[in-house]
Amino acid sequence: MSSDRFRGQVVWITGASSGIGRSLALAFARAGARLILSGRDQQNLEAVRDACRAPADVRLLPFDLASVSSLPEQAVRALGFWGRVDYMVHNAGVALRARVADTPLELDQRVMATNYFGPLALTKALLPSMLSRQSGAFVVVSSLSGKYGVPQLSSYAASKHALHGAFECLRAEVHDRNIRVTIVIPGFIRTPILNHAYTADGAKYGKTMPAYERGMDPDVCAERILAAVASGKEEEAIGGWELTSLYLKRFFPTLLSRIVRNHPVRWRKRLLRWLSLGSTARDD
Repeated sequence: MSSDRFRGQVVWITGASSGIGRSLALAFARAGARLILSGRDQQNLEAVRDACRAPADVRLLPFDLASVSSLPEQAVRALGFWGRVDYMVHNAGVALRARVADTPLELDQRVMATNYFGPLALTKALLPSMLSRQSGAFVVVSSLSGKYGVPQLSSYAASKHALHGAFECLRAEVHDRNIRVTIVIPGFIRTPILNHAYTADGAKYGKTMPAYERGMDPDVCAERILAAVASGKEEEAIGGWELTSLYLKRFFPTLLSRIVRNHPVRWRKRLLRWLSLGSTARDD
C-alpha cells in the first residue's frame, strides 16, 4: 500500500467510537487522512479523536444512524468541513440475536434503518458531490452474514445482504465515473458487536462468544481494510478459519446449511472436523 494513498484525503467513518471503526480511525490517521468521525456517543468519539495523535486533523459529527430522515443534513455538515468527502466508510451497525418468530417487526425495522437505510441515505446525499468531482469511494463493512444466514441473525443478515445488493448495483452504475466501491467481509473480529446486540424484547444481549474473543485483533483488521481499499479491491474477506465457510457456501451450499442449522457458531468444530484439521476448541 502506498504510504501517500490517503494523505490529505477526507475520510468519513460511521460507528467510529469502538471496534473496527475505532481501529479504522487510528489507521487512517496514521496514513495522514483528515477524519470525520461519527457515532452516537460523543464522549467515546472524543476519546477516539484524542487517540488519533497530532498532526491528525479530526472532526466529530455525532448522530444516530437510525434517524434516517436527518441524514441528508448530516451529509451537508460533513461536506462543510473540507468541501468534500473522498472516502465514505459505512462501518456502523447493530445486530439482533433472536429467532424470526420471536422478533417484533419494529426491531427488524430498526436494524434495517441502522444497517441499510442509514448508509443508503448518506450515500445518496454524498453522490452528487462525488459525481461532480468525478472522484470518491465507498467502503462498506459487511459481514459473513451478508453471504449466508444462520439461526437467530435474520434481521442482521437481511440488512447485510441488502448492502451487498445495493452497493454492487452502485458499483456498476458509477464504474466509469471514477467512484469506487469496496465491500469488506470481516469474519470473527474482537469487537463488542454481540454485547450491544438486541434481543427479542429489545434488551441488550450483553455477552460475547468464545469465537469472537479468539478472533482477529481489530487493529489488524483495519490495516487489511486500508490495504484492500488502497489496491482497489471490489470485495475483501478478512478473518481466519471462518472464511472457509464462504467457499462452502459457493461450492457446497447444502453442506453448509446442515452445519450451521443448529447454532450460528457451533459449526466451527464440525467444519474443522470435516476438513480433517482437528480442533480442541470447546463449543459455546
